[in-house]
Amino acid sequence: MVKRTGGNRRKTRSILRKHYSLRGKISLRKYFQEFKKGDRVGFKAEPAIHKGMYFRRYHGKTGVIECKRGNCYEIKIKDRNKEKMLIVHPVHLNRL
Repeated sequence: MVKRTGGNRRKTRSILRKHYSLRGKISLRKYFQEFKKGDRVGFKAEPAIHKGMYFRRYHGKTGVIECKRGNCYEIKIKDRNKEKMLIVHPVHLNRL
């Protein structure tokens, strides 16, 4: 058996990088932001926090909040012709 190379963040050096002027402590306002059902959100990863991060394919995509699950949110997106549901922490979301 060959050991699998890489993980979820493989080949993400440029995608999941913050601008040098935005580095440092994370805003608590962004970490604890609240959304309602039906809100439109965009995916923008916070690279310092790995918890609740989505797969890199969805970076820059938009979706609709379905409900809250624990600290995270269920978000419905359309990936080509399929409807998908992702569970994402609010620190990785931007309100549109």
